[in-house]
Amino acid sequence: MSDYKSTLNLPKTKFEMRGNLPNREPKMLAEWDKNDLYGEIRKARAGREQFILHDGPPYANGNIHIGHSVNKILKDIVVKSKTISGFDSPYVPGWDCHGLPIENVVEKKVGKAGQKVTHAEFRQKCRDYAEKQVQGQMKDFVRLGVLGEWDNPYKTMNFSFEANIVRALSKLVKNGHMHKGEKPVYWSVVGGSSLAEAEVEYQDKTSFSIYVRYPLADVEGFEKAFNGQSCANTSVVIWTTTPWTLPSSQAVTVHADFNYVLVKAKTANGEEQFVLAEDLYQQVMKESEIEDYEVMATTTGDKLENLQLNHPFYDKALPVIVGEHVTTDAGTGLVHTAPDHGPDDFQVVKKYGIGLLNYVMANGVFSEDTPLFAGQHVYKVDQPIVEHLAETGKLLHQDKIRHSYPHCWRTKTPLIYRATPQWFISMTQNGLQPKAMEEIKKVKWVPEWGEARIESMVGNRPDWCISRQRSWGVPLCLFIDKKDGQPHPDAAELMIKVAEHIEEKGIQAWYDLEAADFVDTDKYEKIDDTLDVWFDSGVTHYCVLSARDYLRQPADLYLEGSDQHRGWFQSSLLTSVGIHGHAPYKHCLTHGFVVDGKGEKMSKSKGNVMAPNDVINKLGADVLRLWVASADYRGEMAVSEEILKRTGDTYRRLRNTSRFLLANLEGFNPQTDLIAKDELLPLDRWAVDCAYQAQKAIVEAYDDYNFWVVAQKIHHFCSIDMGSFYLDIIKDRQYTAKQGSKAQRSCQTALYHIVEALVRWIAPILSFTADEIWPLLPSPVSGEREKNVFISEWYEGLFAMEDAAITAQDWSTISEVKAAINKALEAKRKEGVIGGSLQAEVTIHANDELYSVLSKLEDELRFVFITSQARLVNDTDGEETEIEGLRLTVQASDAEKCERCWHYREDVGSNPEHPTICSRCVENVVGDGEVRHYA
Repeated sequence: MSDYKSTLNLPKTKFEMRGNLPNREPKMLAEWDKNDLYGEIRKARAGREQFILHDGPPYANGNIHIGHSVNKILKDIVVKSKTISGFDSPYVPGWDCHGLPIENVVEKKVGKAGQKVTHAEFRQKCRDYAEKQVQGQMKDFVRLGVLGEWDNPYKTMNFSFEANIVRALSKLVKNGHMHKGEKPVYWSVVGGSSLAEAEVEYQDKTSFSIYVRYPLADVEGFEKAFNGQSCANTSVVIWTTTPWTLPSSQAVTVHADFNYVLVKAKTANGEEQFVLAEDLYQQVMKESEIEDYEVMATTTGDKLENLQLNHPFYDKALPVIVGEHVTTDAGTGLVHTAPDHGPDDFQVVKKYGIGLLNYVMANGVFSEDTPLFAGQHVYKVDQPIVEHLAETGKLLHQDKIRHSYPHCWRTKTPLIYRATPQWFISMTQNGLQPKAMEEIKKVKWVPEWGEARIESMVGNRPDWCISRQRSWGVPLCLFIDKKDGQPHPDAAELMIKVAEHIEEKGIQAWYDLEAADFVDTDKYEKIDDTLDVWFDSGVTHYCVLSARDYLRQPADLYLEGSDQHRGWFQSSLLTSVGIHGHAPYKHCLTHGFVVDGKGEKMSKSKGNVMAPNDVINKLGADVLRLWVASADYRGEMAVSEEILKRTGDTYRRLRNTSRFLLANLEGFNPQTDLIAKDELLPLDRWAVDCAYQAQKAIVEAYDDYNFWVVAQKIHHFCSIDMGSFYLDIIKDRQYTAKQGSKAQRSCQTALYHIVEALVRWIAPILSFTADEIWPLLPSPVSGEREKNVFISEWYEGLFAMEDAAITAQDWSTISEVKAAINKALEAKRKEGVIGGSLQAEVTIHANDELYSVLSKLEDELRFVFITSQARLVNDTDGEETEIEGLRLTVQASDAEKCERCWHYREDVGSNPEHPTICSRCVENVVGDGEVRHYA
């Protein structure tokens, strides 16, 4: 008996079934680095149209988290897909290196600047620490498979970058966008510095909620306002949740158009009267547990203006003033006004000539000038103030309230408003805000809701406080007038001169230089304020895109998390409009935050944090990359061990499909073996057409940044179109057809076209796997293949199926029928009627419509449905199926089983020289090979 196994075209491949990614990927990274893969890509795309994705800098502090991975992988997918689309798409990663968090870490290690170490030593320690953090994060980003200019990233602490930050500021100064002001700004008492809006986050906080009596000082004036009604023993009542601001109270504000009532009430103090807003007095009485009260008179707010009150615990008279910010949403309709500690308060007192008291120092402690509460901290003084109010009879009611309160995004501590001299980028003095609003409309926002989000933020934002009182930051490099504190008239030009020194020696140069070398020190002096770190990152369009000659601005794309509408997107927009007159980006893409499998925010306290390195060490970076691509980034992105396990299953499906394609191309030489498209068997033409249609959708989805659609399309193609249909059908032909026959070459031609396309589809996402596949592909028709898949472009060898006897719609119908037959075969297998599908003989009872489609397959029905016999009849017999007009009869074959192809055929043994195989196999073993017309 002959050994027919040697005549089978059994697949072979070096592409292993098990990816073993955690061990394999680092070796591939080493090869990428050794061969300068990124440099090779740049050479290959030199002179092409550019696509610039500009990297928003992560902060150089701490290990990367899963959110970092999402961001960097999304960017890498964009850059690689644009590169495969033919663009020159360089990627320059960057880091944000100055600021308070690094100062805090270094301070704990070496002590405060100016105390245990000099400021210069402290700055150097900060620089050293930041560099260590950059190197650690860089290593982790590289491990993700992200290609970029890792040997020359941008760091905001590089001397040249620091100098360019100063130059960027000089542009804004020259263009009239900077001014000095003394007004309340968010202040971190822990950090000892002002903060910008973008550095504020809101957390729940429990605060006092108190109603406070302000006794009347001008009783006669109030009686006149209330039409002669007696105002003896009367107080206006204010509501506040910040008792610590009461020492700075300098007025009470009412709304000119609101109605105010004089309410007589019986309280624990006896009979007294209160002035309250008409819309709120009943609520105040209820919360104060006062049941016996009546309204004695009514007036309007404008009639109360300039009447005098007594401060609740100081011997001091305060005026009643009017302001538009007063509402009746809550409180009493009369607002205690402390211009030191509130933007609205600061604005409203201007026309009344009321100044600032500056009781609260930078560290949050009341100064020596503060009566009663000197030396106490704002975090701890609320209780003493409330007790003092109660003791003196000025506290009407107290309670506690849980509310959203501003916190420092770095120290996580409550913020206060504090009026200090600061430097601002003005939104209005030279038209920055309206111009920025115009530019927002020119940008394409992805998702679209991003436009409305940033419009609301830019449209309502106050002036940007850019000055900080820190050591580790880029100095403003301002020389100011000793008398009025205003900048030197040549401030912009002086900054440019200082920048030359900073470019040589870094920011320390500012502190080391002699002011006399630049200005008349009898009139001017240096300031030590540093810049908001959001300014550092906000001018990267100037310091990176404009500074590197192989880049350009505006960038095509900025891509960051959804919190950056109030952060980097906004700071970049404002500075670019102020410097260049246009937005720094053409497209702006936002991705959501990562949550756990239950949709809850990740936090160490909950124990649901997932470190990217743990995922990579267990599953490999490609699985993590596939999860990122598969998640719809427009909302929250859920991740868990179960979700990653499912992603791993999807990865294996894609890998095994690739493995099958490669294995069945063993020995195939496209230069000699490729079949022309018009000569391909119809099923193979369909398979190529299927890839052609998929590629159109995939490339479009890449272009539109719909990466989850890309992942879905690739998975559907591999799992359904290929795995559940085409590849299943062609196994018989590919394994049993004569080596080199048209039946086999037609199939291999389709597989070749498909794998050439597939490897490119997956390259931006499954970068390691694509790189592994690339050298295993047969040599192309041209004889030369690009050195790496990332240098290639979308495969152009695919083609649509045109004028085919069996149309794409026919194949869709055939696929549905095949699924129904598979279901019927599985039922018979479970009943024990058959073993495998090849043991079955199936009769297909079809209506006219189905019959006309299936009859086109003729005798090839059995190969498509993978049965030993398939008969097609136009009747209504058989068992019903889910498909209308399709009924089936399934039975076990009585024929002999072919030892070679495993089909049960009547002609097994018809050739006495080959008694154990069918006539088709005989033709494939010793003849010219079978002739296949369809399948």
